[in-house]
Amino acid sequence: MDGSGVLIYTGSGGQPTGKKGHMTLPQDQQLVRGNLALKNSIDVKTPVRVIYGRNISETGKSVMAFTYDGLYMVEELREEPEKYKIGGSEYTAKVFKFKLVRLPLQPEGQEKMPICAINTVDDEKPPEFNYITRMIYPAGYEKTVASGCECIGRCSSSKKCACATKNGGEMPFNFSGAIVQAKPLIFECGPACRCPPSCYNRVSQRGIRIPLEIFKTETRGWGVRSLSSIPSGSFVCEYLGELLKDEEAEKRKHNDAYLFDIGHNYDDAALWEGLAGFVAGTKSGSEASESEGFTIDAAEMGNVGRFINHSCSPNLYAQNVLFDHDDREMPHVMFFAAENIPPLEELTYHYNYTIGQVRDSQGNEKVKECYCGSSECQGRLY
Repeated sequence: MDGSGVLIYTGSGGQPTGKKGHMTLPQDQQLVRGNLALKNSIDVKTPVRVIYGRNISETGKSVMAFTYDGLYMVEELREEPEKYKIGGSEYTAKVFKFKLVRLPLQPEGQEKMPICAINTVDDEKPPEFNYITRMIYPAGYEKTVASGCECIGRCSSSKKCACATKNGGEMPFNFSGAIVQAKPLIFECGPACRCPPSCYNRVSQRGIRIPLEIFKTETRGWGVRSLSSIPSGSFVCEYLGELLKDEEAEKRKHNDAYLFDIGHNYDDAALWEGLAGFVAGTKSGSEASESEGFTIDAAEMGNVGRFINHSCSPNLYAQNVLFDHDDREMPHVMFFAAENIPPLEELTYHYNYTIGQVRDSQGNEKVKECYCGSSECQGRLY
């Protein structure tokens, strides 16, 4: 890369391998696998994703870090001789040189981890909307800042840590940042806490750290996938949009594709069990359901979360999280991996509809087909 958006990439294969004194001789590179894919990209004029890999030192270990650099067109393929010196002798082999040019007008993005959109199905572009990285709260709303812990270093499952107490006496995340157990509500350390930004209890608030990609699916519009594997329990992204009172959300039911009701699953017995007794002041399920609810609308303003599709067998789940305020009626909706997810597998969560739940203004039952393709598919979202 020379800074002009032009990248010269040397093809794969044919390189000498082995240790000194036992090196294999170089071979001419062949148009197979990755080399063939790049050559085909020239013919069909399909852009390719460029991701840089580099070794970094983390906790005393050398690990590979990847940085997404955008979409490039493969414009040219050349064959050039490459010289190698092995054991005092010089050898020559043919290598492929691909010229890649970065597509113009690619937004730098607002996320720390850039997100691209790709369509290999048709010519449709993603729908226009305002990308945001923070929730849009109702006009006049003032956050109630949560009380914080007094921990000097990273928090631990200790009686001295107020945040651990809020979470039932234990930290909700392990040292790798993976969630330990799904609960109705998780409390991360917030702005009032004395612990450092590196605290193990500050995970989802750090934002997206996985290379995500928006892509066009064959049957379900746009979807989201990861360019790298995602370990079970890892944070993926937040569902962001305009936070509306339920009465305002009802007025937008004509376009309900991006509406996400929040603060209503505290009465889920499977999640609620064991938490209410630990968290002072937390409402029980019946008490929570009586209060006014809120809905996130990501139709006009949202983030990558708005593109995540439904599945009857999802690999993500929505977790309520509080960290920057203490209003349990307005939790952050954070998506976490429910299982180990391989690269390029579509990310999905369960929209939590039930058959017959959704009705129009006249009370007639609305029907929406489900195309998730799961072996457990019910055939309908609602």
